[in-house]
Formats: sequence, C-alpha cells, structure tokens
Amino acid sequence: MIKNLFYTGLAASVLMLFSCSEAKDSVDNSSSVVQSEFKIVKYNNPEATPFLGVGLWAWPLPMDYDGDGDMDMLVSCPDKPFNGIYYFENISGDEFPDFEPPVRLGDAIRNIQVSHTDKGVRVNVPGAELTDFRNNLAEVQERLYDADSLKKGLEKVRFNQWKMVDYEGDGDLDVVVGIDDWADYGWDNAFNKKGEWTNGPLHGYVFLLENKEGSYINRGKLKAGGKTLDVYGAPTPNFADFDGDGDLDLICGEFLDRLTYFENIGTRSKPKYREGEFLRNTGRIIKMDLEMIIPVAVDWDKDGNMDLVVGDEDGRVALIKHTGKTHNGAPLFESPKYFRQKADNLKFGALATPVGVDWDNDGDEDIIAGNSAGYIAFIENLNGKALPKWAEPKLLEVDGQTLRIQAGGKGSIQGPAEAKWGYTTLSVADWDGDGNKDIIFNSIWGKVQWIRNNGKSLEGPLPIRMDSDTEIPSPEWNWWKPSNNELVTQWRTTPFAIDWDNDGTMDLVMLDHEGFLSLYKGNTINGERVVSPGRRIFYGKDASVYSNKDKAINQEGGPLRLNHAEAGGSGRRKISFFDWDNDGDMDLLVNSINVSLFENIRQDSGKVLFKHQGAISKKVLAGHTTSPTFVDWNKNGVWDVLVGAEDGHFYHMER
Repeated sequence: MIKNLFYTGLAASVLMLFSCSEAKDSVDNSSSVVQSEFKIVKYNNPEATPFLGVGLWAWPLPMDYDGDGDMDMLVSCPDKPFNGIYYFENISGDEFPDFEPPVRLGDAIRNIQVSHTDKGVRVNVPGAELTDFRNNLAEVQERLYDADSLKKGLEKVRFNQWKMVDYEGDGDLDVVVGIDDWADYGWDNAFNKKGEWTNGPLHGYVFLLENKEGSYINRGKLKAGGKTLDVYGAPTPNFADFDGDGDLDLICGEFLDRLTYFENIGTRSKPKYREGEFLRNTGRIIKMDLEMIIPVAVDWDKDGNMDLVVGDEDGRVALIKHTGKTHNGAPLFESPKYFRQKADNLKFGALATPVGVDWDNDGDEDIIAGNSAGYIAFIENLNGKALPKWAEPKLLEVDGQTLRIQAGGKGSIQGPAEAKWGYTTLSVADWDGDGNKDIIFNSIWGKVQWIRNNGKSLEGPLPIRMDSDTEIPSPEWNWWKPSNNELVTQWRTTPFAIDWDNDGTMDLVMLDHEGFLSLYKGNTINGERVVSPGRRIFYGKDASVYSNKDKAINQEGGPLRLNHAEAGGSGRRKISFFDWDNDGDMDLLVNSINVSLFENIRQDSGKVLFKHQGAISKKVLAGHTTSPTFVDWNKNGVWDVLVGAEDGHFYHMER
C-alpha cells in the first residue's frame, strides 16, 4: 500500500483554445460511478465579511434596485456553474456597505451594460434596450439598431457593449458601442525565440450611433488625438463630466487592468477628444487586481462626482472613488477598493485549486488553494466539524511578501493579454523531509517550483530540479528553455507530491512535456531534493481518453495521455490520487465537467493500469476546469471529494 500521501489540487481544463472559451474536454463523461451530489461549501461563519463575488467574470450593474434610496449591486456572471444575474442588497445604506449575500434573479445576460443618464438608469444589450429590467430582466426589449452590422470588417469580436448617453447635448439619448477585434492578436503561440510577441495587439473601438428623431445613424468610430480611438480590447465606454468643466469626457476600460481617460477638449455640443492617458493617482497608473475589467460610471456616493464601479475576472467588484479633484486636466481617483458582503459561499477567486490538509497542525483539515490570479491562500478550518466554519482566505507570504505568480508579457503561451494570470495549481507535502509541510506548485509558466516551510515562515519559490546529464525536456512550443536543470512541464497542470514507491522520499506524478501522466522519482543529491526524468508507467485501458492518433493501442491500453493538444490547449489537467474503492491501491481523479474517475485495476512490474469510469456526478461544475482533492470532514474514515470550480467556489461530495 502506498503511504505518505499528501493532498493536492490543480488548475484549468483541457482542449480550450483560450482561457475564456467553453471547455472541450476530451474525457468521455459517461459514468457508472455517480454517487451523491455535490453541494456548494458554505462559510458557516456569520462574523466573516469576504469580498463581494459571483463566479468567473463580474459585469456590475450598480443601481438603487429596490428603490429605497441607496445603491445596491447587481452583477451578471456569464460563466459556469454560478451563471446568473445576482442581487446584492444594501441594507445599511452606507457608502461602503457589507452587502447582503447574493440572490439569483435569473440567467446571466451576456454583454449587459448599465448607463446612468439624465433620463434615468438605462440597461442595454447588443442592439436593444431592456425596457423593464427591474421586473422582467431581459424579457422586454426595444430594438435600437442592427448589432451585427457594426461588426462588419472586424474579424474576431468578443466584446459588444452598448450604452446610452446624450452625446451632443441635444436632449435625446444616443447610443455608444464598445467593440473589440482580436484578429491581429490571434491569441495563441506567436512568440519568437527571443520572447517577442509577433502578432499584433488587441483593438478596442467606440462607435457612435446618433439619435435622429428616434432612428439611429452610424457615425462610425470615435477619434481621439486626431486618430481612431483604440484601446487594448474590451473598451467598455463611459461618458461623464469627469473633469468638472461642463462637457462629457470618456473613460474606457480594456482587456487588461487599466483605465484610459479621453478629455473632451471640444464643447458639450461638439465633442473632440484629446489623446488618451491612463488614469493615475499619486504618480502611479491605477490598476485593477486582475483583468477582463468592466467599469461603470456612476455617482456612487452622491457627492456630485462620477465614480467608477469596476468588475474583475474573478467575480469581485471594486469602487474607484472620484476625489473631486483634477491634476493637469485629468480627474483624480482613489485606488480600487473591493466591496464586501456578508459571508455565504466559500470562495477564492476563480479557477480555485484546493488541497485538503491540516496546514496549522491543530487536528482538523484546512484548505490550501491557488487560483487564476496566481495567489495561494490558507483557508483555516475554525471548528473541525462535519460542516466546517471557515475563515476568510489569507494570502500566503513568502520572504515577507505576498506570493503572486503572474505571466507578465511573456509567460503565457497565449500571449501578453494574459499578463495578470498565474493559474497556480499545487499539492502539499513534506518535500525536503524536515517534518514541515511544503507547497509544490505549477502555474501559467509550466515551471514546477516549491515553497519551503521552515516551521516559522515560508521561503522561495525554489525550482524543483531534475537529475539529468542531458537537455531537460520542455514543451516544444515554449519560446524559452529550462535553465539550471529546472523541471518544466505543460502549463496549468498539477504536480502531485506522493511517495509512490514507498521508499521514504517524495516523488511527483504529473503530466510530462507531451501530456503523458508520468512518475518523477524523488532523490537527494548533495543535500538537495531532486527528481529523475519522468517515466510513463501509467497506462489507460479505456481508449476514449485518447486522440484519434492514439487509438491504435494494445488490449491493455497505451501510456495514459491526459492531453494531446498543443500550445494553449495543452496541460490544464488537475489530478488527485486516493483509494476510491478501498482496495489498497491509488485511484486517479481528473478534472472534467466535474471530476472523472480512473480506477486502478492492476499494478505490477512498474506498470499501473487505469480504467476510465467516467464522471462521478452529473452536476456541471466547469466551463473551463475543475480541481479535485479529498477530505474527511465528518471523520468517518471514508474520503470525500472536494472540488474547486471555475467560479472560485468549492463543492463537496460526501461519499
């Protein structure tokens, strides 16, 4: 029997061409192992006030929804499994309240936008106004213009954002449309050998549809500084008098984390825009914590200045408060402050990758988790009961600084538009044998690293090195190569730490550089823990997990290849091992629409044969990915399954 198994978690799904598309998982999810259903994990902690959050991607709709005179928050979340329009009520009436937990009003509405105008709150989707939003959401629509006609000449549109404003001050409401184009960017695998992105940038344009006696005339793309206004994707236009001079200026968002200010240097009736500049305060560019930001201009605190309420990719929403001051003609805003709510569903960002482990050595199972933003957090179990009471996630610090792994401009194979993502996926084990639990993790880079726990603090990250005299293998599409024997594999796939061969030294099981599940045997050389090159000892009996080119296999199957895709579609596998069927060997859990089971049916002569049994539930937890681990909160001796989902929430299956 394999012992010394420590807990693990992982990071994003498979065969997805870019990180916001629908998952196209190659694993057959027909199942003969469906058991009880997954239930969302609750905080069970009324004292906690975590960040206000929906699932992956927040499209905020700030408004006085209940008509009681204060600002509430509605948020559209277009992803799985937390899809919906959610209402967070402001009970206190405070400027910065702890909102009530979310109430689902209906299905998410894609590309929904709210405009706070002189004629009231207006809500739009591409081509139409939602004229009875408060009572019927998107059921009642007034068609304004042919939305598809604006996309002519644009090859790859992902954002199509319609808002209303009296653009030229003539008393009626015109329509402005933010549209992006990804054709130049292309998305995937375009770095040269120097790490330079050889495709173009993202583009984000703003169109004006002028209202002429109730009909709308396309006036084309707006200009700024004498040329076509163009931001880095996802323009999300917001018109208001931001500098207090009586005309309407423009602030746009982008796909990344910044906001661009375009001053109106014309007049109220004949706008003309200066070249854009990033919003700053105290000399620094204002940046959101993540990306895919969605800003909304609204006078949140009713002080006469237009503030910005901004949604983030991980479901949080922030207030960027207008100070009422300007500097060199530009409005001054405070730094983003993220709203909070009364505790409800336990959550850590998006694409959460949990590991169940007694991190603080107090006898109960806590959670260590990564997420899409590249953080790792400790989520403390406060009571050790079958329904744990949870503390708010505490970001781990290494060498006194908050740990955050990010792609930057060169770290994601899908290009510089993914600069703010990290996709940390991890396991927890005593890697160096000193009696303390360490963290072994992978990320958007594909570099396998570890964080040393010295018993008092955390050190690192440190590379895990391979003991090899030959060139260290790495994915052929990486523009960079491993240095100093550092272990590199496909991105966003879990390195599972386990003493597989029961020799007292931790090994790693994970996808290798070509997507095959492999064993990296651990060893100690000159006092440093290293691994040997990966061996493909794991085989798959069910050919449905293979690509067509892999189906010509023998009766016992071939080496278990959990992802055959390349570049941006590679990696993305989150795995965990435990004895599912109590027969004394280690079975394999793999991310899918929820979690798929690979049963260990034979293990001998250095060869492990798995049979794919399908998904363990019918509940869809993934648009992109899930991340499984195991826990025994009720302490009945049976391992249950805990899953970190795309929405950043955690889902528990009691077996």
